[in-house]
Amino acid sequence: MKKRVWVSRLVVVLFFSFIWQGTGHAQGLKKILSIEAFDMLNTVPDTYLIDVRTRAEYQFIGHPIGAYLFPYMFMTHDLQNKNGLYAYRYDTVNFEFIKEISKAFQKANNLIIISRDGTRSALASKALVDDGFKHVYDVTDGFEGAPFPCFEDSNKDKFYRQLARRNKIYGFNLRRHYGWQWWGLPWHYDMDPKCIYPPDLASSEK
Repeated sequence: MKKRVWVSRLVVVLFFSFIWQGTGHAQGLKKILSIEAFDMLNTVPDTYLIDVRTRAEYQFIGHPIGAYLFPYMFMTHDLQNKNGLYAYRYDTVNFEFIKEISKAFQKANNLIIISRDGTRSALASKALVDDGFKHVYDVTDGFEGAPFPCFEDSNKDKFYRQLARRNKIYGFNLRRHYGWQWWGLPWHYDMDPKCIYPPDLASSEK
């Protein structure tokens, strides 16, 4: 009799666990779009948006209203040449990232991670999950989105990008068709002290 009751309780637990996962709030890493992130911020308690781009991107390109700045990588003064294209490097990992996040947020909070196009947010999200954060959401389309056009299928992506380049399609390789801005979600340039990367704020006050 006791065994039957125990099994019944186990079935109930598994059932509600399945329902909970179906709502998108299971433990671990989940991938969402910007519009889903915005909806969560408005409807789900203890949900926070973390911008992991560089300081320059956050300040000069703009950021979602209420997004907390915690750079996952820093921009450097090193200039690199990739296939004839020059760019400053921004691949120096912030080794204090996890420590600073842990000071500001709890492991059970819903943390929504956003970067420019989903590349750095994916890395930052995995690092947070590996450190024990239970509800991490990676915004796959990012703040600006990927260069247009963009397809998950690599062959399809290559074909249509070649086609767009050859036909000089307006907007080719620009970040204007995906992401937080493309959805028309609220963003600004304001630097709210409550949202600035804590070590920067502390150093400025000294």
